[in-house]
Amino acid sequence: MNSLAQAGRRGEAVRSDCWVQLERTTSGGITVELHSKVDSMYGHSIKTLVNEELRYLGIESAKVIIEDAGALPFVLMARLEAACRRLDKTIEKEFLPDFRECCRYATERERFRRSRLYLPGNEPKFMINAGIHKPDGIILDLEDSVSPSEKDAAAFLVRNALRQVDFGDSERMVRINQSPRGLDDLKFIVPHNVHVILIPKCERDEQVKEIADEVSRLKQAYGVTRDIYFMPILESAKGIMNAYSIATSDNNIIALTIGLEDYTADIGTQRTSEGRESIWARSMVVNAARAAGLQPIDTVFSDVLDMQGLKNSVLEAKSLGFDGKGCIHPRQIRVIHEGFAPNEDEIAKAKQIALAFEQAEKDGLGVVALGSKMIDPPVVKRALRTIRLAVSLGILAENWREGVV
Repeated sequence: MNSLAQAGRRGEAVRSDCWVQLERTTSGGITVELHSKVDSMYGHSIKTLVNEELRYLGIESAKVIIEDAGALPFVLMARLEAACRRLDKTIEKEFLPDFRECCRYATERERFRRSRLYLPGNEPKFMINAGIHKPDGIILDLEDSVSPSEKDAAAFLVRNALRQVDFGDSERMVRINQSPRGLDDLKFIVPHNVHVILIPKCERDEQVKEIADEVSRLKQAYGVTRDIYFMPILESAKGIMNAYSIATSDNNIIALTIGLEDYTADIGTQRTSEGRESIWARSMVVNAARAAGLQPIDTVFSDVLDMQGLKNSVLEAKSLGFDGKGCIHPRQIRVIHEGFAPNEDEIAKAKQIALAFEQAEKDGLGVVALGSKMIDPPVVKRALRTIRLAVSLGILAENWREGVV
């Protein structure tokens, strides 16, 4: 058992975070040394919270030093709990912040996933206002953006963020680590209204099944009744070759995506802005996703300053059949949304197909025809999706059928 433990971040560049040092003592109760610009206003409540949490976790005597850089209570609670667990690995209790009403909303299987914004799971400053940028999804990342030494602390922070941060209407996503750590990550997110779990470096359907089984066990243990969806990330040659098997491995998979940094390294080449080296792999993802009835989602565009390059990449992804794209900076969201918006020709064609479909239903016909051409069900489904997207963006009026002859 350790006598000294630390957690959090310190330094002049740190904001919305704190650093905590916890030293076990044999007597004297709990003493708190607080260094904060808001000590005069919030010092008493901070110290009260520290005392309450430590005693709840079974620590009755300790010296605590806190360097505060504007940490909200849920951040302080996560940092202090991480320090406690590092001090005493036998602690099993969780000191949870309140579950805010704004964090309880549900998602839907068939929703638009044009953009998903990655946020480092150990950086609270990026989480707090992420919802105002209105990405379709917000990903709290526990994997590549978190150093190995901080993955335990990030899990507490992500758990608390799921209970406290208002992400607006964005879908609440978490990218877990590879197993076995990824399996342990699940207990920090399944009880706290995660919508979609991203499964990294997925190469076999067994990886998805392993995650799905543990999610089912945790849902039952915590009384979770809502669906929790999965998005496998294919990041290797083997993963691409097994794309359809992975896509059909569980009924709660809603999308398939690709990670090109690891994929290009795996096949022995460099990722380029033109993307010729990944056309085949990305097409495989699109085909596997469509064959399984899922949404194909493209990789991130890594140059956050190159807006024209991003626009070109989005249009290319759309032409390949992707429904969305990842992003690593809020400034990329608008470009992605505009790129995936339907154009006039797409809307006009979708309206024709939708009207033909509705007329066929009225006439009791089993097939849909547009002129002399038969329209397959997937084409109708795609057209209806285009209509819904155009209406949601305000490009097409909700009463667009009025006046149509």
